[in-house]
Amino acid sequence: MTSAAPAWAHTSEGGFVLLLPTDLYAAGGVIAVAATVILLALLPGGAAERMLRPVGLMRLPRTPVAWRHVTSLCAAMLLVFALWAGQAGPRDPLANPLPLLVWSVFWIAMVTLQGLLGNHWRWTSPWTAPAALLRWLLGPPVLRYPRRLGHAPAIVTFLGFAAILLADVAPSDPARLAGYVAVYAVLTLGLCALFGPAWLVRGEGLTVLMRAYARVALVGRSRGRLAIGLPGWRVMTGPRVSMGLALFMVILLGTGSFDGLNETFWWFGRIGINPLEFPGRSAVIGSSLGGLLGANIALLAVFALSLLLGLRLAGSAMGLAEAFRLFAPALLPIALGYHVAHYLSAALVEAQYALAALNDPLARGQDLLGLGQVQVTTGFFNEQGSVRRIFLAQAGAVVLGHVTAILLAHALAVRAFGTSRRAALSQAPLAIFMIAYTLFGLWLLASPRGV
Repeated sequence: MTSAAPAWAHTSEGGFVLLLPTDLYAAGGVIAVAATVILLALLPGGAAERMLRPVGLMRLPRTPVAWRHVTSLCAAMLLVFALWAGQAGPRDPLANPLPLLVWSVFWIAMVTLQGLLGNHWRWTSPWTAPAALLRWLLGPPVLRYPRRLGHAPAIVTFLGFAAILLADVAPSDPARLAGYVAVYAVLTLGLCALFGPAWLVRGEGLTVLMRAYARVALVGRSRGRLAIGLPGWRVMTGPRVSMGLALFMVILLGTGSFDGLNETFWWFGRIGINPLEFPGRSAVIGSSLGGLLGANIALLAVFALSLLLGLRLAGSAMGLAEAFRLFAPALLPIALGYHVAHYLSAALVEAQYALAALNDPLARGQDLLGLGQVQVTTGFFNEQGSVRRIFLAQAGAVVLGHVTAILLAHALAVRAFGTSRRAALSQAPLAIFMIAYTLFGLWLLASPRGV
């Protein structure tokens, strides 16, 4: 005799059939990206770099480290409460604070804000204050972080996070998620005690993720002043990234792309599953993990081949590894654009659930914010006008991400190769890759989805 049990999914993104002229939108997006490539090739050398220069707004006072520790401690206390709620709170993942904090607040909202507005993670990370407290209690780090490891641990921990998101049987089950988060927190703080702050900078995948996206934010600090500029200006003003960090940046894009691909009917057809009779996440664990790994390997290979062909066309003596380190940050706007587009519809719904959870964290009928009973609506998915606006915003995020990436890559190429002509030649294969990826991203948005 078998018993029934609830099955949880990782987000509440509702499915709907998009009856819009998506072929026209895709063509328009690809044309916009292609036109950007042509325009940049015709502009005088250095024009792209000048476009990426930030504008200084005001001088910023040096912020005491203690202030950041206060906000980090608040974030850590919130995480501890959410862990407790994961065990003691409601079983519904859309009412329990822990799944909403991890998948909605952090993964959707905080990652998006980090990439769009600026580096809030230096204030909101739940690790920095506890790690500093451990240093105060235990003394200096026991071990020196091995430089030869580079960012390899960050790649492993981020892929582990992605594997739970995409392949775990119940990533939003509160108790199950509490176990994952508790193990990750203990592991992170333990390694901080061993290696000091170097672990957060190079080994902890979520911190490396946030620091990477901060490089393409609109707002940042430049020469002691608050500055604003086009996305990517911090890449132009910062040092060249290490090979490990460059690999991490490409993996961000590959993981985000597979996050969208594995929900499409096309993918279900490839793995032999009828999406209208989905057998459950346990049936696709192997294919999801294999797809995640395969998508990243394929993207790394195509990106490296595009760079290699570009170097040959430009007649450059630059090595492939150096080119990989130079141009990998140019993929960050594309990865962020996909992240925004993929999760926009989920964010519209889950923001309402998050508000309800703030008002009544343990689903006990409390009304902490005086909002009464929060009514969650998905009515905007049922009207063509609102669906059209949502899709246009998603498509716009994808296209703007690619346009920004092309602008940034061209500016980096001009700086590296000296002339606009050589830069254009070196970027030709990469531009073709980005145009094809634009079409792929827009196809993902318009594809029918399962689960």
